Amino acid sequence: MSEQTRVSHPKESLLSTDVEGFDSLAELALNMRSSWNHATDQVWRQLDPVLWELTQNPWVVLQTVSREKLQRVLADPAFRKNVDDLVQVRRHAADAPAWFQQTYPQSPLSCVAYFSMEFMLSEALPIYSGGLGNVAGDQLKAASDLGVPVVGVGLLYQQGYFRQVIDKDGAQQALFPYNDPGQLPITPLRKSNGEWLRLEIALPGYSVWLRAWQVQVGRVKLYLLDSNDAANYPAHRGITSELYGGGPELRLKQEMLLGIGGWRLLAALGIKPEVCHLNEGHAAFAVLERARGFMEETGRTFEVALAVTRAGNLFTTHTAVAAGFDRFAPELIEQYVAGYARTQLGITLHDLLALGRQNPNDSSEPFNMAYLAIRGSGAVNAVSRLHGEVSRHIFLPLFPRWPQDEIPVGHVT
Repeated sequence: MSEQTRVSHPKESLLSTDVEGFDSLAELALNMRSSWNHATDQVWRQLDPVLWELTQNPWVVLQTVSREKLQRVLADPAFRKNVDDLVQVRRHAADAPAWFQQTYPQSPLSCVAYFSMEFMLSEALPIYSGGLGNVAGDQLKAASDLGVPVVGVGLLYQQGYFRQVIDKDGAQQALFPYNDPGQLPITPLRKSNGEWLRLEIALPGYSVWLRAWQVQVGRVKLYLLDSNDAANYPAHRGITSELYGGGPELRLKQEMLLGIGGWRLLAALGIKPEVCHLNEGHAAFAVLERARGFMEETGRTFEVALAVTRAGNLFTTHTAVAAGFDRFAPELIEQYVAGYARTQLGITLHDLLALGRQNPNDSSEPFNMAYLAIRGSGAVNAVSRLHGEVSRHIFLPLFPRWPQDEIPVGHVT
């Protein structure tokens, strides 16, 4: 992290910080390690057993409990020693060499940026819907335990994915509970002068300001962007309102914020990943922004920049049917991305669309985000061995005259 950026401490916003020992509780509550290591559960259960069982959210419990209750429990020597011991264990776990440091002590790998539309870490941070988020959350947890140098990049949704309710007639009703950022285990990213780190992303005819947040996931950090900034028009504040909600236009804007905005956030933090991991094609615009950054540094053309940077990009596909990939109408890509391609990348609309098409000269073919991810990545993998076979069949049209078994799509499990 650059010297210009820091994470604001919770004591800047809470009233109970004059209670001795509160800082230690806040440090525990804001670390998502409690979602897979349950050593701290008894602390929150002791503060408010009912609220803890309802929310499983340490940060909500800590903000809700009274000053008197905090003073009372922290005055108990056994409770205080338990809290202090837990803090020391967490700090030691974060600093001690783990599997990666022990196995690859001379590794040149310093950072992998893991981009995903959703992360399932805990019900305390509801920015997920299902399998894709489950994989992403588990990847960050495993990276923390193993010491793999990973940072996550995603979006902070004001409402997240809908909650399903079945009414008396047996019909599904979709509910969208509001995610109050103050109740989530996240902290604003601030510059050294206290200013909130915000990014300006140009869309056709207007700019969107993005606020940056940090989630501590053991020894790993997850960075989240959201558009609910006071400087934005009301309609634009809702770009990050729902996960997988709205129509194609909203989805395209979300994916531009994730890919382009996410890579710019890393640059603003002084983070230079060797590897960019795209968890599904939603974040594929990151390959364009990474190439743009290389162009800016070296003065090279986009074609050279993409050829160089793609070696450090990895695309994981999760979709088992071709219809599952995000596709956007050419007119939508022209409206939202053509200006970026022309002024930032120095390429034509035709060249941009060709990156996401099977046939570059078919003007009616939509723009496929998975195709962009494949063309912008040095390696592609599916999930299971069987899914690898299915994926090689799906992507066969991109590799004409290749034997299907030799399509360069691997698998993990």
